[in-house]
Amino acid sequence: MSENFESFDGERIAIHRLGAGRPVLLLHGFIANARLNWFEPGIAQALADAGFEVIAPDLRGHGDSAAPEAATAWPGDALALDQAALVKHLGLTDYDLVGYSLGARTAVRFMVAGARPRRCVLGGMGDSGVMQAGARAAMFEDSIRNGENARDPRAGKYIQARIAAGGFNPRALLGVLSSFVPTTAQDLAGLDVPTLVVCGANDADNGNPEKLAMAMPNAKAVRVPGDHLTTVGEPALAKAMVDFLTA
Repeated sequence: MSENFESFDGERIAIHRLGAGRPVLLLHGFIANARLNWFEPGIAQALADAGFEVIAPDLRGHGDSAAPEAATAWPGDALALDQAALVKHLGLTDYDLVGYSLGARTAVRFMVAGARPRRCVLGGMGDSGVMQAGARAAMFEDSIRNGENARDPRAGKYIQARIAAGGFNPRALLGVLSSFVPTTAQDLAGLDVPTLVVCGANDADNGNPEKLAMAMPNAKAVRVPGDHLTTVGEPALAKAMVDFLTA
């Protein structure tokens, strides 16, 4: 089931839902959407089968949600502000939180702003992806603007191909990047939500997941097969999420 709601500034955010039971909010990665990250790989179904109600928004600038170009639509932490608006819209008071890559970074920023889910899973994320978000944003911005002429031509070509294949608005994606806010060690030390940091064994895109877990007072890290792009398709990722959220 899919629906839309108006976020904090009136922009349209699409929500995709599956199952019944304990609410779990799933936040997807950059230049992706809920379908690609959660539904097609079977993660949403695995959680629904385990007794969860999956609530998976398409993040602002992605999927069926609005893709605004105006700078005013991209304040700092815009994606986290959308999640706060979503939780308020649905009246959620007791829920779990899961994010992958951009979604994991958004989950951290959401918690820094005061959200307290029962449990949290941060997928495809490490220390630098959270604490040095600007460096990651700069790489993506270079690739979006310059394609094969980017500092990393291979990354530029790949990212341009993903944008074209998915019909993404490059200007809106640049807006996403402009809204990144770095997270400090002090921020992480204040996040006491039980958290699983899960990352592919060959994924170093966002730094070191073990170091990220060590920076949080109630977190642990596990590795599953895959790299940053393939891990979402690994059954071990869905199993790690289900096992942690049902423990």
